[in-house]
Amino acid sequence: MKQIVIHTPGDVRVEEAERPVLSEGHAILKLLYGGICGSDLGTYRGTFLYADYPRIPGHEFSAEIVEIGPNDRGLVPGMVVTANPYFNCGHCYSCQRGFRNCCTSNQTMGAQRDGAFREYITMPIDRIYDGRGLDPISLALIEPFCISYHAAKRVEIKPGDRVLVIGAGTIGHLAAAAARMLGGEVWMTDISAHKLEMARPMGLAGSFLNGEDFQERVDAITGGRGFDVCIEAVGLPSTFQNAVDAAAFRGRVAVVGIGKQSLDFFYSVIQTKELDIRGSRNALPEDFLELIERVGRGEFDVKSIVSAVYALEEAPRAFQDFAENGANLLKVLIRFC
Repeated sequence: MKQIVIHTPGDVRVEEAERPVLSEGHAILKLLYGGICGSDLGTYRGTFLYADYPRIPGHEFSAEIVEIGPNDRGLVPGMVVTANPYFNCGHCYSCQRGFRNCCTSNQTMGAQRDGAFREYITMPIDRIYDGRGLDPISLALIEPFCISYHAAKRVEIKPGDRVLVIGAGTIGHLAAAAARMLGGEVWMTDISAHKLEMARPMGLAGSFLNGEDFQERVDAITGGRGFDVCIEAVGLPSTFQNAVDAAAFRGRVAVVGIGKQSLDFFYSVIQTKELDIRGSRNALPEDFLELIERVGRGEFDVKSIVSAVYALEEAPRAFQDFAENGANLLKVLIRFC
């Protein structure tokens, strides 16, 4: 079979590898589509916090079950599925309390362990989710949607909440969709007018460029009260500061962006505003199950965020194009079928 390997930053190759064999408690899956995540792109660029080399990228995918043993989940060969790519230890304090998404020894496919960008992979049965009739492209987008959906749930968005999403990349777009699903009135800000324009079909309450007049724009929109919820989906010190500044007194902030830089931060504003600042990492099994159901009901056309699809053999070009034209692209997929 073929697999995609990032050997060093900027060096992506499609290589031959041995096809996996079935083991107890696992299934053999044939990849259909895989999405290049921001973390995969960061590994390619050498900027991702958890990058290690060489690395097989990929944790957003749809696949067909090729081989599977007896199971009580109704999973059979031929079924189109997706899977939870966050491997947890099962015994740390987080896992004991059911917070498997933030296991202290978490290993996400494509990040701390090799990922899914292979023609065939082996996956524990208990991590596989029936796609329930979703087409393979939509199903490959469930995992990144889960990242944003989990963040929106972390800050308990309620009908009528005014929500500001900071960052109009893939996760920001999906965070806006998730916030609207939960009843929020959603605004979005970014430094790219083009990306904000790409978000127009999503039914935003409004959008604005993030610049020197950021606070003035926030005050004008909210009447000086601030946003009930801010979702930071960039991963820069400046955008975290934006989220804190834009939040209302007693507001909620979700931090889903990942970065390497530190921030000189006047932390007393947390006390002054009585802010709830909540990190959001990965997603939980119920997030996958809920979104498969909601997307299946047509609550959001997740395929609307797809900018380009490349064949497996074109993977090096896919990464290069995404790295060079990221300001104009949202989700880039690789077709394995």
